[in-house]
Formats: sequence, C-alpha cells, structure tokens
Amino acid sequence: MKQTEYQKCLKEMFALHRFGIKLGLDLISDILKKLDNPQNAFSSIHIAGTNGKGSIASALSAILGEAGFSVGLYTSPHLIRFNERIKINNNEVSDEEVVSAHKMVRSVRAGSREPTFFEYTTAMAFYLFAKSNVDWAVIETGMGGRLDATNILLPDISIISNIGMEHQYYLGNSIARIASEKGGIIKKNTPVITGAKNKDALRVLREIASDRSAPFYRLGEHFKVRRQPSGTFSYYGMAHTWKNLYASLPGDHQVDNAGVVLAACEVLQRKKIPVDFSSIKQGIETFKWPGRLEVIAGSPDILIDGAHNLMAVKILTKYLSEFMNGRNITLVIGILDDKPHQSMLKTLLPLAHRILLTQPKIDRSLPPEKLFHVVKSLGKSAVMMPDVGEAVNFALNTSPPDGLVCITGSLYVVGEAKEALMARGIPTG
Repeated sequence: MKQTEYQKCLKEMFALHRFGIKLGLDLISDILKKLDNPQNAFSSIHIAGTNGKGSIASALSAILGEAGFSVGLYTSPHLIRFNERIKINNNEVSDEEVVSAHKMVRSVRAGSREPTFFEYTTAMAFYLFAKSNVDWAVIETGMGGRLDATNILLPDISIISNIGMEHQYYLGNSIARIASEKGGIIKKNTPVITGAKNKDALRVLREIASDRSAPFYRLGEHFKVRRQPSGTFSYYGMAHTWKNLYASLPGDHQVDNAGVVLAACEVLQRKKIPVDFSSIKQGIETFKWPGRLEVIAGSPDILIDGAHNLMAVKILTKYLSEFMNGRNITLVIGILDDKPHQSMLKTLLPLAHRILLTQPKIDRSLPPEKLFHVVKSLGKSAVMMPDVGEAVNFALNTSPPDGLVCITGSLYVVGEAKEALMARGIPTG
C-alpha cells in the first residue's frame, strides 16, 4: 500500500530515534533561530519534574482555554498517535499540520549532527504554535530540564512537579543532582512553583531560585491542599482560599498536582492575566489526561496506568490497595531499560494474582526474559507474552468476570494496550 505524505514524515521522524538522546541547547537554538525564533511569539508555562508533568500541563491548558485564551499544549510521549503531542485549543494538530511543520524543520535543520527525535518535534511544536498565533503555550520537558530541548523557552512561570530517581545515566545518581538538572528550567526573576517534598531536592531548588532571584512557591509552605472525606478538596493559597473543588483525575497525588496548578493560577492573576475562578474551577474539574489511573468498567474491569518509575508505581500500589483490595488482579507489565525494574516489580507483585510480562515496541524496552528472572527471584511465577496486544487480549479472555486487569509499567505499554482495546471495541479515554 502506498504511504501517505503524513506516514512518510512519521517514518522519517521516528528514524531519528537511532541518534539516541543527546542533551544540549546548541542545535535546537540554531534550528529555532532559522525559523525566526517561534518560541518568542507566545507566552509560556514550562513544566519539569519526575511525575505529574502531563496532568499539570493538561489542567493549565484547560484553564487558560476556559479563560478565553488560544492555547498550545506540548507533551510526550504520545499513546497512540503522534499528533497527541501537539495540541492547539485542546485539539490534536492535523496530519496536514504535522507534514507542514516537518517540512519546515527539515528545510532549516543544520549543524554538526542530526537532531534527535525530541529536538525535531520540539521545533515542530513551537513552529505550529507561532503559526497558529496561540496566546499561551504550556510546555512539558522531555527529560531533565537544564539541557532539555524545551529549555530554550523564556517562560512566564516555571513549574517543577516533584523530584524522584529517574534517568540516572543522564541526570545523575542522587536526588540532589537530579534536582539540579530539573531546576535548570528556573529563569531569572521568573516565578517557580513546586510540589517537591524531598529535603535534598528542595534545598537545591531553593538555591537555584535564590541565585536567579526567582520567586519560589512550595506546596505545603506557601500554598496547601486539604482533602475532604467527600472526595473534594480545598486549596489554601497565597491570596485565595478555594473550597469544595474536585480533581478530575483519581488518586491522592492528583490533589497535590491540582494544588500546584492552582498556585500557578494565582501567580497568573498576580501578573494581571485574566483567569477567573469560574475558569479555574471548570478547567480543574473537567480536564482529561488518559492512561493515568484510568479505570474502564467491564467484565473484567480494566485499570490502565502508565506508571514508569518507582515513584509512580508506589502511587499505583497505594491506589490498588485502597480501592481494589481483594480483587483478583492480573498484572500486564512491560518496563523500559532505564527504569528500576527490580524495585518496580518488587513493589507491585504482592498485589498480583497473575503476572503477564510483555514488551512495548520501543527500542529501549526490556525483554520479558529479564523481567522473568526478577519475578522468579521474588518467588512468583509469570507468563511471558512479548506482544502487548496479545498479552492484553489473553488477560481479558482468561480473567474472571469480577477480576481486574491492570496494565502498567510504561506509557508505551499503555499506548499499545489502548490500540488493542480499541480493536476489541472497548472505548478508552
């Protein structure tokens, strides 16, 4: 079958994965300069952190949209379609816009090396946002912060969701070093908001903010959230108290993320940006972010969660213990090779009645055999099914009607699982 122009563009972009991950700003700076620096055409909010970046970004995008602004949203990775990474006014960019941006970036790319996939797509996103005349862009980092391709921005607000151990090969092997890399998005005189709780991380972030004269706002100190038995929460901020709010995503951690979002809204208001409470409430209570503690009712029920590091796995385990206690759980899990797979498995396995080990198609994924050795060392048995779709279908076909199929370990696993569910006619978020 003849490939469309869109498919050819994707093939060319995905081939850039072979150049791996290269952190640095020289090449992206050169590309954007040749595109007339589109990143300077809009106001922006820049978000780094170990977990929660995407949900914070999506919520802020929704709130700004409710307030009447045209908004661009750039996140990664995508679950099913590349276009998910770049949204304008909550709509994925069209195939034609992807082709247009791809051609534009390809026409100007230059330098001592080929751009990485992430550098290329970052340039595409900024180009499309400028071309569409968005008022605001909410931008999620890819990895780290200081040398992340998105750090070419000069944002109005910097947000660091939290700090945990991840990507040690690139970011360092301690919380302090990782905090230093992620804190690299803090700009001079630019407010920074964080939900970080680790003392070492906070010490580093405070030092960076102080050195750059950046106003620093921390969850639990400058603003707080309080959960209510009813499932709502209250926010106690720098200038406002907002009560009886509802976080649209499940999990206690999403209330903390919502607190960070609301603090950002207060900072926007201090900057005289017209974001009123009705827009804030509507945005925080209705935004969607698929693949994160996403429950699909059925026979059996399905829980999809892209927990891709130990911090996220602990959150998932807490949720399963509190809300799925006593359920017959089939765990479908695949993990990437730069993740602490032993610790992740050790945390999750006690809750699983059955374990299916799988492998997403991305080249950084661990083979099931490596996961199997860990499972065996923990005194558990497992079935290896390398194809994610086959593993999902097997789990659904063989689980009891009142059971639960939990699909996790990587957002890439989640994406392939969603495709398999769609093929079965099961709608997902």
